[in-house]
Amino acid sequence: MDSKLLELLVCPVTKGPLIFSKNKDELISRSARLAYPVREGIPILIEAEARTLKDEEFER
Repeated sequence: MDSKLLELLVCPVTKGPLIFSKNKDELISRSARLAYPVREGIPILIEAEARTLKDEEFER
């Protein structure tokens, strides 16, 4: 994921920053406890498409 693009993207729910998880190909919103998928290099920033982070994932 391009670092300049990542600086511009925010969580659609909280408007907070996103962290790119390279190994899972997801954008993580710690404030919303959601993980948004990145498919074919395109971030899918739709709340209905996001998965909820489990407690053990959130603590990392």
